[in-house]
Amino acid sequence: MAIQNFKFSKEMPYLFTSESVSEGHPDKVADQISDGLIDHFLAFDPDSKVACETLVTTGLVCLAGEVKSNTYLDVQQIARDVVTKIGYTKSEYQFDAKSCAVISAIHEQSEDINRGVDRGNPEEQGAGDQGMMFGYATKETENFMPLALDLSHKILIELAALRREMKDITYLRPDAKAQVTIEYSDDNVPQRIDAVVVSTQHDDFDEDEAKMLAKIKSDIIEILIPRVKAQLKPELQKLFNDQIKYHINPTGKFVIGGPHGDTGLTGRKIIVDTYGGKGAHGGGAFSGKDPSKVDRSAAYATRHIAKNMVAAGVCDEILVQVSYAIGVVEPMGIYVNTYGTAKVDMTDGEIAQIVGEVFDMRPAAIERRLKLREPIYSDTAAYGHMGRKSEKKTVVFENAGKKVSKEIETFTWEKLDYVDEVKSRFGL
Repeated sequence: MAIQNFKFSKEMPYLFTSESVSEGHPDKVADQISDGLIDHFLAFDPDSKVACETLVTTGLVCLAGEVKSNTYLDVQQIARDVVTKIGYTKSEYQFDAKSCAVISAIHEQSEDINRGVDRGNPEEQGAGDQGMMFGYATKETENFMPLALDLSHKILIELAALRREMKDITYLRPDAKAQVTIEYSDDNVPQRIDAVVVSTQHDDFDEDEAKMLAKIKSDIIEILIPRVKAQLKPELQKLFNDQIKYHINPTGKFVIGGPHGDTGLTGRKIIVDTYGGKGAHGGGAFSGKDPSKVDRSAAYATRHIAKNMVAAGVCDEILVQVSYAIGVVEPMGIYVNTYGTAKVDMTDGEIAQIVGEVFDMRPAAIERRLKLREPIYSDTAAYGHMGRKSEKKTVVFENAGKKVSKEIETFTWEKLDYVDEVKSRFGL
């Protein structure tokens, strides 16, 4: 039998996909309610310890969790205010801020947990749980985030803006998902956008389903996508082409959505919240947890490290892991993976050792460095906790007849405030 000769290309491009979900997605509704509670507890009592979970379904919000705080909150009203802000304000949604039931089963935090966290010396605060947390950064976008996830977030942010404008597209409802597939070269450089998936909830149309779907697809491709594209640098705009495969509401009609279409739970979108499947994830959710919970605070701290390391030029891509034991002050260890992109003549182990010297990873130090005892968490609960812009602003909180004004700084873990020190320590 003759043996056929095959020629193998040296270049083997590959596809990578990430997704995002809108603020009206049921799981994100739950996240935003949980973080709305966190912010109110911290605004009125910065020492509050909170772990709050939310379930949303047809006509119902259910709150549960553990709290240790010196303040009283009208949690039902806070939940309704969050649902109103998202846009569930019509009875036909079957989940309406004014008419839905709000049930609270929040109780006091376990002393068995608290005894390992609170200490006489605040600097000796123990970790609020065991586990491992990861931070990731890559130079492929301006905000050091994976491109597919960044584009997915941008699509849904613009979709929500169009919904609120009620001008160019008037039929949108709050629930939506987006997904972007990127083709990469074998040296990990984005080459083109291969596919875009957008599923958006909408009002019921009078015309037939085929005409309805054609209208939605046309509006997404001709109105939404150009608005997203206009935000990008020219080199990223070039990734859009007329060969992109668009799947717009691929299952057809999407009138029933939000908590009426699917039950939502806090903490069920941890990959959307982080890096879209790039890097790694330790498994712990963020929303509803005060910063003594290292699931949240250490994940932010490792992102802070990763972003400053790439921005400083130590590497083009990096994964940082830290791990803790509950009640123990010092982390179990710090791990670094630069994926072979390091620009310094060091092993990843040597890089990790310097990282541990530059960044104090004790829980209390993280809280102080990143200002995590402030009511900054509502902004994180939709469109990702990473890759966002840090800004200073004034926020007013009202509850049970009380009002407090807070000067806050959001997304502090996105600041490039350690670049100079990192450069110095690595001789760059």
